[in-house]
Amino acid sequence: MPTKKPVVKKNAPGKEKILKTIKDQLITTLSKLKDQLGEKKFEKRIKKAAKLLVAGIKKQPVKKTVPIAKKTTVAVKKVTKTTKKK
Repeated sequence: MPTKKPVVKKNAPGKEKILKTIKDQLITTLSKLKDQLGEKKFEKRIKKAAKLLVAGIKKQPVKKTVPIAKKTTVAVKKVTKTTKKK
């Protein structure tokens, strides 16, 4: 009796998820261009454009907040210059 393995959905990593959303947005906004270029050329160009846009996106590390130390006041002496006239 064969046993069935449960199907586990994988969450798309951040870059792949962003790539998919960019492709979808480009396809919806450039639908008129699809008619002029044809299906195959349009899909290739959308894919290239989406890759270029995603290439610039980098993961930003989470910044740790450092508690601000209290400023200490330092006494500063005033310096006066005296000039002698000859």
